[in-house]
Amino acid sequence: MYLHAGNHKNIRASHIIGVFDTDNATVCDASRKFLSNAQKKGILFAAKEEIPKSFILYREKNQMKVCFSQISSTALIGRTKNDG
Repeated sequence: MYLHAGNHKNIRASHIIGVFDTDNATVCDASRKFLSNAQKKGILFAAKEEIPKSFILYREKNQMKVCFSQISSTALIGRTKNDG
């Protein structure tokens, strides 16, 4: 099963570590630092060039990656529960 993160970006559901609300997660200094480091390492991607509502932490080829999505974390989590 795959999770559609928006704009033709699909992530294998079994590789997802977590789905986070951008507004809530970025309040914490540790989360902001993590996202900043992910961007510097080149492992942060955007599903679309809009203001992100959520981000997905996942593994791909034994590397941790982050994908911003314009879809809310609630909707993304709902997609994983309703698919299959």
